[in-house]
Amino acid sequence: MLQSKYFRTCLSIIALLTILYLGSKVIVLFTPLLSIINLLLVPMMLSGFMYYLLRPLVKFLEKHKVNRALSILLIYLVFAGLFVLFWILIWPTLREQFQNFIDNMPYLVQGIQNQFNQLRSGPSLSRFFQGDADVSDKISEYITSAITWMTNSMSNLIGVISSIVVVIATLPIILYYMLKDGHKLSPILQGLFPRKYRKEGQEMLRDIDSALSGFIVTRVILNVVLGILLYIGFLMIGLPYSLLLAVISIPLNFIPYVGSLLAAVPVIIVGFIESPSMAIWSLVIILIAQQIQDNVLSPIIYGKSLDVHPLTTVVIVLVGGDFFGIIGVLIALPVYMIAKIIVMRIYEIIVAERVEEIQLPKEEQM
Repeated sequence: MLQSKYFRTCLSIIALLTILYLGSKVIVLFTPLLSIINLLLVPMMLSGFMYYLLRPLVKFLEKHKVNRALSILLIYLVFAGLFVLFWILIWPTLREQFQNFIDNMPYLVQGIQNQFNQLRSGPSLSRFFQGDADVSDKISEYITSAITWMTNSMSNLIGVISSIVVVIATLPIILYYMLKDGHKLSPILQGLFPRKYRKEGQEMLRDIDSALSGFIVTRVILNVVLGILLYIGFLMIGLPYSLLLAVISIPLNFIPYVGSLLAAVPVIIVGFIESPSMAIWSLVIILIAQQIQDNVLSPIIYGKSLDVHPLTTVVIVLVGGDFFGIIGVLIALPVYMIAKIIVMRIYEIIVAERVEEIQLPKEEQM
């Protein structure tokens, strides 16, 4: 019975469950370690993001005989200059619009109610509200609750500012060593694989690195261009808070599929407060900008190039958000990409070994 495959499998499952149960009893011992991981998670994630974004620049400078450390310092100087330009040219307008948005929040809620009242009393749409007089009140109540939640979130800036201080203090240091010594990580990871599978492990690491690099660089370029297109369109139609809304849309569009809907909500609300026609034009601008992004700037949509079905992407994003909040939403698709590559490589190795086992007896018989 000890040699039975079924019996050994059951013993393995029992041992694994026992380990998990005992681990759950001593999890309190790892609380300090978990606190450190939570503290460094965001800086490490942003450093990895910036690493893939800036690594091509470091390699380009290295090809032109510039020392790696000096290349990183030059890139830091360029970013410092861009930050100064942002602070002088863009930040004053952005800060003014943000402050006006916060100050006018009560009037925005009243504006939503006024617009619904005008629509309900208008000759063209009044028949849709007959018998359902409280529909617009409920919609206005939901929007008011959403705006109130946004206001409360913005008012709790103390915790956000403290997190930003930690990120600003640690990100440049972590990023510097990632760019300087990142090329040494792959040989170290390859050494962890058994010698028999070292070649497959090298190919798997190369595929993961290529997938992450393509995902990050592509999304950054496309979303920044999308934000610029939205800002130009909002200026053309005279949408209030155009710069603020365009800036908000850039990080939201990093969330696959769902992010574009989330980014459109505040734009349509602000446009609707101005007038229903402004809300329609705002929606038209968003659709045109997204079509340019998907069909002109990115002929092959990124999700399709990775063979990720849109429904799968939505499910992955929802699961990531449920488990890890906003961080889970942002890293859900990259984690799925890594897991998919690992599973496919392991499957290929298992299939190849089984084919060899089948072919060896045939060769011996011959």
